[in-house]
Amino acid sequence: STVSTRDVDQLGTFTATVEADITNNIAPQNPARIKKVYVEVGDNVRAGQKLVEMDAVNLNQIKLQMENDKTEFERVDELHKVGGISKSTWDAKKLAYEISKSSYQNLLENTVLTSPISGLVTKRFYDSGDMYNGGTPIYVVEQIHPVKLMVNVSEVLYTKVKKGMDVDVQLDVFGNEKFVGTVKVVHPSIDPSSRTFPVEVHIKNADGRILPGMFARVTFNYGTENRVIVPDRAVVKQTGSADRFVYTCANGIATYKKVNVGQLIGDEYEVIDGLQSGEQVAVTALNRLTNGAEVE
Repeated sequence: STVSTRDVDQLGTFTATVEADITNNIAPQNPARIKKVYVEVGDNVRAGQKLVEMDAVNLNQIKLQMENDKTEFERVDELHKVGGISKSTWDAKKLAYEISKSSYQNLLENTVLTSPISGLVTKRFYDSGDMYNGGTPIYVVEQIHPVKLMVNVSEVLYTKVKKGMDVDVQLDVFGNEKFVGTVKVVHPSIDPSSRTFPVEVHIKNADGRILPGMFARVTFNYGTENRVIVPDRAVVKQTGSADRFVYTCANGIATYKKVNVGQLIGDEYEVIDGLQSGEQVAVTALNRLTNGAEVE
């Protein structure tokens, strides 16, 4: 077969796991009994929606304290306006009221827990009536519009992967269906052990079909190169190594020649170097050929 050149898309495919764009762990600041949980795993929630109600005994106590401090402050405030009390007394009452008001607001936020984002409830670790003791959150809420992929890309592509470029994404669960992703962040660091750099890819996921944890294959297209193309059956893999060879045929002699192959495109290999356009390669009887063998 006489080999020739053609323009070939330069593709790099890497694996990744789907992640939520934002993940929130929903839990109160301090241990308390859970009065009621309102949503289940798999529910879609909106930002500000009530998820959990904690026992309100402490909240009621601090509310009474705040109301008392407010009344005391309003009383001394009136006296201060007519010169009936000192500025230091007025300051002390005002500070007490501000502290109790802040404590009440903080406890209120930790008694009625709401979702800070619109997203999907992916985990629930407690039931109504349980005692929350810290550590594990009550709920995990994840934003999946969009989702993101953290892809470790070979360092040789560092100058070719650009923010804003589109990539093809395939997920094993959906077979050959392709999704469009967009490069959002190219991290400016290379891991010296793996010789890769992290790239963050976002997929809009408007229909919510893509879920965190799915296995993905991300393909970057970074332009075209004019390459020699050779039939895959002409390529010989040397036993015990990753080297590839072909038998070129010229002037009645077969020559065993090392080649650097790239992508497999259907039933052909892209040859990065080692062959020139117009050379002839053997595609049959390779097991009978040796370097320097005479051929017709």
